[in-house]
Amino acid sequence: MVTSMETPQARDILHAVTDTLNTVLACPRETVETTVLTFAAGGHVLLEDVPGVGKTTLARALATVIGGSVRRIQFTPDLLPGDLLGMNVYSRATESFAFHPGPIFANIIIADEINRADPKVQSALLEAMGEGQVSVDGQTHHLEQPFIVIATQNPIELEGTYPLPEAQLDRFMIRMGFGYPAADTEERMVMSDHASRPLEGLHRVADVDQMQAIRETCAAVRVAQPVARYLVSLTAATRSMEGVAFGVSPRGSLQLAALSRAKALYEGRDFVLPDDVRWAAPFALPHRLVLEDAGYGTAPTGLARQLIDTLIDRTPVPRVDDR
Repeated sequence: MVTSMETPQARDILHAVTDTLNTVLACPRETVETTVLTFAAGGHVLLEDVPGVGKTTLARALATVIGGSVRRIQFTPDLLPGDLLGMNVYSRATESFAFHPGPIFANIIIADEINRADPKVQSALLEAMGEGQVSVDGQTHHLEQPFIVIATQNPIELEGTYPLPEAQLDRFMIRMGFGYPAADTEERMVMSDHASRPLEGLHRVADVDQMQAIRETCAAVRVAQPVARYLVSLTAATRSMEGVAFGVSPRGSLQLAALSRAKALYEGRDFVLPDDVRWAAPFALPHRLVLEDAGYGTAPTGLARQLIDTLIDRTPVPRVDDR
């Protein structure tokens, strides 16, 4: 049975994982840190950016650093739910059906170009992402823990893609762009003789049991009533914002609270401050807004982020004792 660990130990492991990843990845450190904290919070990540910036490499590097199992699933229009979840196969020898697990049974799932699969396959992920289990032919099968889906999609290429439905987007704790590397970082990549093997020499600094224990510790981080009231004031305000058809659901409030707890833990605290909520909100809230003039591509994403930034700036921050 996995139990929680002390806050300082959890903080040190999270920092070690982030620092190790940051030495081999070309993306901004904030991207690495946010991904690690989402893992600690028990959430899933949607990386939205152009091809070739290292989204898949980040997922593989995370699996290497924590020693977990990883499966990369290339989403295509002809992918079937059984290809993802697994299926029952009849055995003539035993005259019975046996379940053959699909690639979803791993600690880290790289859902590459998730928006290229049709809605039927996207819907097959909902139970896995929401409950950590899958149902096949009426039988429930529990997934490996810890479990995280790191999905990628290209927001600028529309041909042959299916927009993710709101129910699917709501299962992702965060949605963020990856960003281009800094010029000096890209120069070092070009000059390096192992640019095509960025994970070479990467070593494990934690294990899956420790990461699961960190999740337990993260869930126990306290949220005082003034902070909870501030958090809910942000999410509730999105439900009456001009230009927003549907605001953030209660699930969104819970996900924002979980990511805020992870940020507090990363800072070595066992309680959440309003600053943790302010940091987490731009990652956890924009993709949950359904805009009245919604479209598909980068414009709605940018507008939703602006709306959340404005909301954060105009919402009064409560005073909370830093202790």
